[in-house]
Amino acid sequence: MAGTPSTDQAPAPGTEPSAKLDRTVVVTGLVIVAGMLMSVLDSTIVNVALDTLSSDLDASLAKTQWVVTGYLLSVAMVIPVTGWAMDRFGSKRIWILAVALFMLGSALCATAWNMESLIGFRILQGLGGGMLLPAGQTMIARAAGPDRMGSAMAILGVPMLLGPVFGPVLGGLLVEYTTWHWIFVVNVPVGILAIALAVWKLPTGAPAGPAVRLDVIGVVMLSGSLAALLYGLSEASSRGGFGEWGVLGWLIGGAVGLALYVAYSLVRGPASIIDVRLLSNRVFANSTAAVFLVAIGMFGGMLLLPLYYQTVRDQGALDAGLLLAPQGLGAIVAVLLTGKLTDRIGAGYVVPVGVVLALIGTFPFTQVGVDTSYVWLCVALFVRGIGLGAVMMPTISSAYSTLSKDQASRGAPTLSAIQQVGASLGSAVLITVLTHELTRKLASGGVESGSTGSGGGATELHSIPKSELPVVGPLLADSYQVAFWVAFALTALIIIPALALPRHLHGRPDRSGAAPTSGAGDT
Repeated sequence: MAGTPSTDQAPAPGTEPSAKLDRTVVVTGLVIVAGMLMSVLDSTIVNVALDTLSSDLDASLAKTQWVVTGYLLSVAMVIPVTGWAMDRFGSKRIWILAVALFMLGSALCATAWNMESLIGFRILQGLGGGMLLPAGQTMIARAAGPDRMGSAMAILGVPMLLGPVFGPVLGGLLVEYTTWHWIFVVNVPVGILAIALAVWKLPTGAPAGPAVRLDVIGVVMLSGSLAALLYGLSEASSRGGFGEWGVLGWLIGGAVGLALYVAYSLVRGPASIIDVRLLSNRVFANSTAAVFLVAIGMFGGMLLLPLYYQTVRDQGALDAGLLLAPQGLGAIVAVLLTGKLTDRIGAGYVVPVGVVLALIGTFPFTQVGVDTSYVWLCVALFVRGIGLGAVMMPTISSAYSTLSKDQASRGAPTLSAIQQVGASLGSAVLITVLTHELTRKLASGGVESGSTGSGGGATELHSIPKSELPVVGPLLADSYQVAFWVAFALTALIIIPALALPRHLHGRPDRSGAAPTSGAGDT
C-alpha cells in the first residue's frame, strides 16, 4: 500500500543498482534464515519421531498422525492473514511474533503429557510456523529490490532446501540417543537466538500504509478452503488413495471454496485479504505456476527418497538421512552459483537448466532395485540437489521481481499457500501410486497384501516385517521405480512455465511482463 515510507531499502529510482548485496540485505537474510531453519527442520524431525511418539504416549498411529495434520491445518489457517498483519503492524513485529509463537509451541510440546495435549500444542506451533515463510520472503524482497532478488532469495534457499535433507539426520540422532522431548526442546535455544538477532539487527519495518480493516469474510473463506484441501491431501497420503469420500469430500469442498474466494476477491479487489488480480501480472502468474509444479514434483519426490532407503534397503532414520546428504551438498552448490546468475541473465535461462539437471538426477531412481550401488545413488542425488537449488529459488525470486514493495506482502502468502498445497498434493499422488502399485504387484505374485502392511499410506509401508523383505523387497523396489517415473514426469512439467520466466536483455532486467501498480494493463 503506497503512502508511508518503509525502512526496508531498495535502489533509488533512476540509479544503477549494484549487483552485490549490501550489508543490510545480507544481515536481514541471515536473521531470517535463523528463524526459518528452526521450522523447516522441525517438520522433518517430527516425521522421523512419529513411531516413537505413538509408543511413548500410548496412542494409535492414526491419532499420532494428527501431530502432523494439526500443524498443517494451523499453517493453512494463518498463511492468508500474514500479509495483512505485516502491512498493519510492521514486518519486524510480525516476524518476532511468528518466531515467539513457534518457540512457545515447541516448549509446550516438550511438556505434553498425552497425545491430545501434544496435538493442541502443535496447533499453536503451526500458527507461528505458518507466518515464518511468507514473512521471511516479504522482508527479503523488500530489502533487496527487484534487481538483486536472485542473490537475496538464494539466502533463503539454505533452510528451504537443506531442511528436508538434514532434518532426518538430526531427528534420527535425537530419537536414537535421547527422549522424544528433545525434538521440541532443541527449537527453544534456536528461537531465543532468532528473536535476539531480529530485535538487534532487523530494520524497524514500519507499517506499509494506513490501517486497513481486516477482510474477515475473505480470511474465513480462504483459510477454510486451504485447510479443507490440505486435510484432504493429508488423508489421501495416510490412506494411500483419493477414492474414498472421506478424502474426496474435503478436496471438493476445498476446491469449491477456493473458486468462490476467487470470485469474491475479483469483486472486492485490493481490499480482499489476498488480491487474486496479482495474477494478471504475467511474470508473477508464470512464476506461481512454476512454484506449484516445483512443489509437486520435487518436494513430493523428496518423500520417496528416505522411504526407499528405509523400506527397501532397511536403513534406519539416521542412516537414511546421511544417504540423502549429497542432495543437500548439491543444493548448496546451486545456491552459491545461481543467485547472482539469476540477477544477471534471468530465471528464464537458469530454471530450464535446473529442470534438466533434476531430471538427470531423478532418472537413476527409476531403475532402483534391492541392491543398487549407494555410490551411484549418491552421485545421482548430488546432481538432483543441484537441479533443486537451480529451480526453486530462482523461480521464487522471479515471482517477486515485478512486484512493488507494497504488493510483496500480499504476494508472499499466495506463494506460501501454493507451495504448501503443491507439496501436499505431490506427496499424496506419489504415495498413492506407490501403494497401489505395490498392492497390484503383490496380488499378481500371489502374496497376501494384508500381511505386509501395504495398501495404506506412507506410515503403513514402515510396518512391513523384516522377515517379509526377501519376498516383498524386489516387488517394493519395482513399485518405487513406477513412483519415481511419476516424479520424473511431474518434474518435467516444470519446463512449461519455466520457459516463460523472465530473461534479461543485454544483462539488464526485462520488465515487460510487469503489471503497473496503478492498475493499468500490462505494458
